[in-house]
Amino acid sequence: MAATDQVGDQVSDQVKALLKCLAKQPLTALACMKKLGLAHRPTFRKNYLQPALDAGLIERTLPDKPNSSLQKYRHSAKP
Repeated sequence: MAATDQVGDQVSDQVKALLKCLAKQPLTALACMKKLGLAHRPTFRKNYLQPALDAGLIERTLPDKPNSSLQKYRHSAKP
């Protein structure tokens, strides 16, 4: 249980904003950036997308094709 609390404490405001963005439906990275008012893709990946993926909070809809133009992201089904 302590590990779960630690993960919750480590979730940044950026990751929280991304999770809120993905609450209703899976979206592409570009759609998330637009909803969040961001234009710089490297910053989005570094501060929003990668931390959420690393923490297991979101997942790719096409896990075998991480660079696909059809790639979308959704909340992880894992607890």
